[in-house]
Amino acid sequence: MSNIARFGVDPKLAAILGESYSSSEKALRELIDNAWDADASVVDVILPEPMSSDPIIIQDNGTGMTEAEVRTIYLRIANDRLSRSKDARSQGKHRLIKGRKGIGKFAGLAAAQTMLVETTARGHTTKIELRKSFLLDAHGNADLESIDLPITVIDADTAIHGTRVTLFDLDQSKAFPNPDILRRLLVREYARESDFQLRVNGEPLAVSDLGGDVKSITFDHPEIGQVVVKWAIAERPLPRAEAGLVYRVGGKVVGRPTFCGLEAEDDIPEKVRNRLYGEIEADGLDKHVTADWGDIVENSLPLRDIHQAVKASTSEHVREICRVEVNAAKARLGRVYKARIETLPEHRRQYAAEAVERVIQKYFPEGEDKVRLLVNLVLDALERDEYFTVCERIASASGSDVATIAECLSEFGLVDLAVMGKQARSRMSILGEFERLAQHDATLEADIHKALEHNLWILGPQYSVISSNQTLAKIIEGYLVKPGHKGHGKKRPDLFLGQSVDGRKLLIEFKRPSETVGREAEAQVKRYRDELSPSHGPMDIVVLGGRVEGSLRADPNADAQFRSYMAVIANARTQLEWLLKELAVR
Repeated sequence: MSNIARFGVDPKLAAILGESYSSSEKALRELIDNAWDADASVVDVILPEPMSSDPIIIQDNGTGMTEAEVRTIYLRIANDRLSRSKDARSQGKHRLIKGRKGIGKFAGLAAAQTMLVETTARGHTTKIELRKSFLLDAHGNADLESIDLPITVIDADTAIHGTRVTLFDLDQSKAFPNPDILRRLLVREYARESDFQLRVNGEPLAVSDLGGDVKSITFDHPEIGQVVVKWAIAERPLPRAEAGLVYRVGGKVVGRPTFCGLEAEDDIPEKVRNRLYGEIEADGLDKHVTADWGDIVENSLPLRDIHQAVKASTSEHVREICRVEVNAAKARLGRVYKARIETLPEHRRQYAAEAVERVIQKYFPEGEDKVRLLVNLVLDALERDEYFTVCERIASASGSDVATIAECLSEFGLVDLAVMGKQARSRMSILGEFERLAQHDATLEADIHKALEHNLWILGPQYSVISSNQTLAKIIEGYLVKPGHKGHGKKRPDLFLGQSVDGRKLLIEFKRPSETVGREAEAQVKRYRDELSPSHGPMDIVVLGGRVEGSLRADPNADAQFRSYMAVIANARTQLEWLLKELAVR
């Protein structure tokens, strides 16, 4: 049966259609989230070869929809699923709902011109086709409700259920979805789900999709048989709930992630440990699982043996990765700070280089942010007059005057700590002023810009060596007054462009503290990158505002960040408190 259907429109329409996805892979994830919400147990994603005419297909065996549900739920724009579910869970498998805006229906149109939805439930298959050109035309005329959407319903086997989304006429001007990028985007969220198998081009998600350095071991246990351990050391720390290794028994994930005792290793800091991600496949543990299959019996002797074997292998790997990265960090930070060290008086340079190396070696396991914080403070201290007397005494001491040299070095260290502590306390004292500025409703973009442009250390220690100049200021001024620019006039953004000593540029957009950074910021970041990067080189982009929309998740591996002023200030305060505590125990 063929008929006509139409969209139902909520007042949120304009905001929703203004949103965009920063990549095709992220758009496809939205469709996969819809399959999860529909209680699917199997989802197949078929991606075409680049620049081919083949479609993208996302097929799931979820609950599907009837014609009535397509009309009243699927075609209801801005229909918030959470408002219809009291406990925010799916009806069948009680999964936490991922779709929160009812706009997943538009996700496929980020990569294609046409999206065909075929959904089967209770003996009928309903087909409906969405065309991007129709939606854009309707949005421009503010008349989306008037579009006639062909809807077809045919009989189907009552045992069949699920949804198939086919994306035709892929946008040839955009990069085709990359299977590796998509798998990396999905692995942390879905690879450990026992009742949700996700396959990309026929291959299930695996630990190796996380990226980073991947290893595995296989060994036989005399009581439970073969044990296979697969793990990866991610490039960045994972959220605590995701890090560690999970047990998989008979294909089912049992219990919470574990570090198998690595948390007791004093020389492996938490940030390094939380980069570990993997699985322990041990089907022979089926007799050691609790009755509800919620965990493994804690006093199981085979469990203890496995923990010891896994701890030995993974700890060695973590330490190996750490050693390699410390050496790489030395080289990288050495290049960044070389120009700054060379501006010091000659007799200070050696001490500066040695101090930087000591800081990197000692504090790298606790995170590169802390390393940068300490290195910047050390170099700040070396540039101050308090060191002149000490350095001159060292320089003038004869080679045989060991006692004088030792005394001077000791004094140098005390002055060093005192200056670092003084600067940290000074910075701590002004954070309250920044906080008051960020909380005041009358504060404008220009006020925040003026306050922060010479205090970029607040954003993080890696920004301390970044500064602007007349050339960079003119670039921004020319960009903002360019004819046809959307930021022109009263609504133009307040931008800062700075550059570090190694040539990397940083672009900051300051919003009013009363404004929320939302999905429109993603589109704005893309415009900045498209319009500025080709002429002025790659740049990191930071968008600052009073709040950040909860659904806006920045990719930790990308060159864009979305941050609130209060979160930035809180992070700066935490780092300074840590530094003062470290200085106090010395």
